[in-house]
Amino acid sequence: MQTTFIVIGVIIVAVFVFRYIAMAQMKNTPLVADHAKVLTLTEQNFQQQTKGKVVLIDFWASWCAPCRMMAPVLNEVATELKGNSHVGKVDIQQYQSLANKFKVRNIPTMILLKNGAEVNRFVGIKSKEFLLKEIAKVG
Repeated sequence: MQTTFIVIGVIIVAVFVFRYIAMAQMKNTPLVADHAKVLTLTEQNFQQQTKGKVVLIDFWASWCAPCRMMAPVLNEVATELKGNSHVGKVDIQQYQSLANKFKVRNIPTMILLKNGAEVNRFVGIKSKEFLLKEIAKVG
C-alpha cells in the first residue's frame, strides 16, 4: 500500500515538472517575422485585402505564446498557397475593433473568409496540414 502511494506521488511530481518545462518553453518561444506572402491586415486595408479572395486570418498578439508558436506554421501555409488563397494576420492589440467585429474571445483564433464572409473558425494551435486541408475545402 505504501509503495502505491510512493508511485502515485512520483507520477504526480513528474507531471508537474513536465508541465512546468513545457510552459517555460512555450513562454520563451521567439517571435518569428512574417513571410512576405502573409498579409498584414489593418482597419484601413481589411475589406480591400479580403474582397474576392479566400483568406485565413490569424488574430494574434505578441505576448501570446501559442500565437508565437503558430507564426512559423502560418508562414509555411502562406508559401504553399496558390491562386486566390492567402494568409493574413491581425494584431489584436493594435486593431481591437477587428477582433470585436469577429467576436474573437481567445487567441490564437484563425478565421477563414471567402469574399469577406466567415466560412470557418479555428481556435488554438493547428497543424499546417489541417489548415491547408480546410483552405482547400473552401477554395
